[in-house]
Amino acid sequence: MNLDLVATFLPKLLFEGLPVTLKLVTLAVAIGVFIAIPTALLRVHPSPLVRAFPYAFIFFFRGTPLLIQIALVYYGLSTLPWIRENEVLWPILREPFWCALIAFALNTGAYSAEILRGAIQAIPRGEVEAARAYGMRGLLIVRRIILPRAFQIGLPAYGNEIILILKGSALASSITLLDITGVARLLYARYYTPVEAFVTAGVIYLILVYLLTRGLRLIERRLSRHLLGPPETELAEDR
Repeated sequence: MNLDLVATFLPKLLFEGLPVTLKLVTLAVAIGVFIAIPTALLRVHPSPLVRAFPYAFIFFFRGTPLLIQIALVYYGLSTLPWIRENEVLWPILREPFWCALIAFALNTGAYSAEILRGAIQAIPRGEVEAARAYGMRGLLIVRRIILPRAFQIGLPAYGNEIILILKGSALASSITLLDITGVARLLYARYYTPVEAFVTAGVIYLILVYLLTRGLRLIERRLSRHLLGPPETELAEDR
């Protein structure tokens, strides 16, 4: 491996590709949460008719490859005449970043909704009944009991989903977006050195996943500290 080339590629990947990747993943995850919460609540609704739409939405986005979803948004929607003639939609849908963001947000929204649905159903019924005994009703129980407990229960699985979205963001380069992978492909095409370009990009992804994993583990420990018991120092003082 030519380390001089790695030193040449690294600033381009860090200062050109990395900000695009972080912006794409952060916005997709944030929008995905807003999609996931109402979708998950509708998925646990007692009525089958109400559950039908969120079920179809989740089934489509979990059942089709992310690359196809990106292609449908970027290439498919641009073929519709009414979109090309729309002064609001066309400036958005002709840009690869916004098309990738729409596809990623919908995809992670579907996966996150299913994670949240499972977490909501795993909440002990006694906690909800205790909230009702305190006089809470409807949306107040959802806001104060169900959603906080569901996020706590589903956090490990949701952390994996964020990591998958981060790694899946490499697919955005297929529609000419210059994220980390897109810049690596550009450098490979310019210098004909695939090992240096893609190994450097891979190391950046590894560092990002490591930092993300550590951050999620800290959040998980903080949310579950009441289950871990008192620190050993406190136990020693009690003795």
